[in-house]
Amino acid sequence: MNITFSPMRREGRYTLVRTGDTLTIDGEAFDFSTVPNGATLPGEAINSDWIAGPVARDANGVLTVPLILPHGPGAPDETRFPAPLSLTADGPVHLPPHDTRKEGAA
Repeated sequence: MNITFSPMRREGRYTLVRTGDTLTIDGEAFDFSTVPNGATLPGEAINSDWIAGPVARDANGVLTVPLILPHGPGAPDETRFPAPLSLTADGPVHLPPHDTRKEGAA
């Protein structure tokens, strides 16, 4: 599974866990196992504020899921210009830092 990000200045963060073709975002599971090879599921068909567009499965069976990546005003470059992730194992997904400024800093 590949994850692409659309960074967005936004309060709040989420947790992300992968289990096979299912992504769990803040405890809500999104099962993409029904998306056939070579098909695309429109973003409008997915009820989530975090899914940033259509979910696609290529001819080899690899899913690509676009997600909004929220960040704070002091987010580092790795968050504001994130690299796609290629997930090969199940479990929690490490996301770039939301903000590197200390609380209360201007």
